Parts: sequence; structure tokens; C-alpha cells
Amino acid sequence: MTTKRKTKEPVAPLVQNSKWNWLEQREKKAFLALEDGTILKGYSVGAIKDAVGEVVFNTGMTGYQEILSDPSYNGQFVTMTYPEIGNTGMNTEDMESRKLFANGFVIHNINDPSNWRCDVSLKKCLEKWEIPAIAGVNTRALTIKLREKGTLKGYMAVEGKLSEESAINKAAEWCGLDGQDYASKVSCTKPYRWDTDGKLTCTWGITEKLQPVDLKVVALDFGIKWNILRSMRVNGMDVTVVPAKTPAAKILAMKPDGVFFSNGPADPSAVTYAINCARDLMGKIPIMGICLGHQILGIAVGGKTYRLRFGHHGCNHPVKNLETDKVEITSQNHNFAVDVNTLDNSKIEVTHINLNDQTVEGIKHRKEPMFCVQYHPEAGPGPHDPSYLFSSFRELIKKA
Repeated sequence: MTTKRKTKEPVAPLVQNSKWNWLEQREKKAFLALEDGTILKGYSVGAIKDAVGEVVFNTGMTGYQEILSDPSYNGQFVTMTYPEIGNTGMNTEDMESRKLFANGFVIHNINDPSNWRCDVSLKKCLEKWEIPAIAGVNTRALTIKLREKGTLKGYMAVEGKLSEESAINKAAEWCGLDGQDYASKVSCTKPYRWDTDGKLTCTWGITEKLQPVDLKVVALDFGIKWNILRSMRVNGMDVTVVPAKTPAAKILAMKPDGVFFSNGPADPSAVTYAINCARDLMGKIPIMGICLGHQILGIAVGGKTYRLRFGHHGCNHPVKNLETDKVEITSQNHNFAVDVNTLDNSKIEVTHINLNDQTVEGIKHRKEPMFCVQYHPEAGPGPHDPSYLFSSFRELIKKA
């Protein structure tokens, strides 16, 4: 006698994917127009909505949900270099913010989900949050173009109303992200406290690492990711998240033990209110920054930022910790960097460098309690090599 094993049904039959892809390729034609005149044809798999954005590529093999819900990608069309996207669908637990923030999504092939954690398909989620997406694109060829020419402005045409020439003109005419403040667009509108009882953090299977709350931290939200908040909560921090334009005086009136400057989109030099806030806080309270927060703090201490040719976007960037001589594999998402030649060595020490292009990945103040890194120690997606930095923040606060 044999027993028939029960198996969980996939979310959608895999054969359906091939059928619907053929229909979409024929009936939902779309194209991506680049400012240099390039046209990349494909088919629509997201919201039926034309959009403009800065075209970047991400080298991660997974993590498309975390990438799409990262507010740092606001204003950008994310091109995934990995060819098969959508297999695991989307779920509530892996969101990194309240919604999807990317301006658009460019992929080679979209698959129906077949995963027990899936709540909804990638297509449905893109439609819900009105994010246009185009599949059927040779994303590796597009990546090579971006590596050679640098980041390009693009226009995603899915409504079927524009000619290719008009779409190219719209891409070229768009102002782009340089000199633009997007942090205030993606920030929260009012303060809130994050998971003080630890219940949300415990759902991530890290209950054994959860420290009791004994530190108060104010986090400036320029596009903060939820895994940053989880990471601080694991390290015993009661975090109050405040809007991007919250002034230093109001933050100090809250009497926190430390202040955190978050990640975020677009050009750091345009976020003048945050730079002024950083200058007003420097030396008065321990500070940590990540990504855009790192760039803001770099400018606040007298440095300047510049645009990278095609940016750093992915989960596999090697960074050397100059203090320990160890190499960390890191998750990154930024188009701007702090210029090492503009930093005052008598005040600022470079602590981390990128091993691919030698750009600055971390700095600290020699006299005041402040450090920041360009990459994402909270991962989501990505490796956990740099997660120790949240413990370093805790230690910095305790020593102050």
C-alpha cells in the first residue's frame, strides 16, 4: 500500500505564464525611449501609465520586492540584470516601506509566482501602486549601454499614445534628478514610533537577538527603509521617525540619546534643510548616517558630492573597512558620492572605501561623535556583513 503525499498547490500554474506572456507581447506592446535616441521594445506588465525616470541597473539576483519598495529608487527606472523576475511574488513581510516607490521597472522576463509566502503577484502589485513596467527587454544589452555611457534619462511608453520620436524628446527634456529634492516627497508626514514592543521585529526570526529598549533615537526620514528600523530595534533603540524637514531645535527638544540620518533618493546637495540640521546637531548629540544621510553629513562637515557615472546598485559591492582591514560584501543604491579630496583630514577620517572604484564608503568625525556609511548595513536585500554598524552606533551613544 502506498500513501499519496500531499503537496501545496502553486499560486498559479506555471504553464499559464507562457500563455499570457504571448498575449501580452501581442496586445500590450510598449517601449522604453532613452535620451540618446535608443528605443527598447517590449510589452507592458505593470500599470498602463506612461512615465519618465532615470534608468539605472541593479545587479542583484533577487530582492526585487525590497528594491521596488525602497524609497531611494524614487525617480528611477530600475533595470534588473537577472533575467527571470516574479517567481516568488510579493508579500507583506518583505516590504521595505509603505508602498512601491520606483518610477518604473524594466525586466527581461516576468514569471507567475510559485511560492508559499506569496500574497500577490508582482504584476498585481505594480498595477495597485500604479508603477509602469516593461518586460521583453534585453536588459544585459541595456546594462552595457549604461555602463559605457552612464546613467540615462528615459521615457516609458505603455499607453500607446506617443510616437518613438516624441518619447525620446520627452526623455531628453526631463529635468532629471540633479539638483532635485526628492527626500521631502517620500518622507513621512508626521512623527511615529517604531515597534517599541518588538513584535514586528520578532516576526523576522531574530527574537533571540532582541535587546530591551534603553536608548531613545530620532530618525530623520529621507526615505527610510523598515529594515533599518528593525536593526535599530534589535539593538535596543526606541526609534521615533520624524519628517525630513524637522529642524534641529525640535529634534533636540525631544531629548534623544542619538540621531539617525536615513537613506533617500536624488541629489544630496538639494536637501539644504537637512544639511543645515546636521550642522546644528553636530557636536551636540551622537549621529549615524546611511547612504543619502552619509552624503548629507559629508556636506555638513565641509565636503562636496559628485555624480557617479552609473551609480552603485546591487547586493554584491566589496567594501574595505580601513580600521579593521577586513572586506565586507555590501548592498548599495546611490548615484552620488562624497568627494574625498574635499574633506578636511584634520577633522574627518575615511573609514571605508569601495574596492571596485576606490570611492568613499564611510567617514567619521575625529572629535565629535559622528560616523556614516554610503552602503546599507541593514541589507534587505543583501548580505549581513556590515550589520555590526548598528552595534557601533549603540556603543557611540553609550560613550558620549
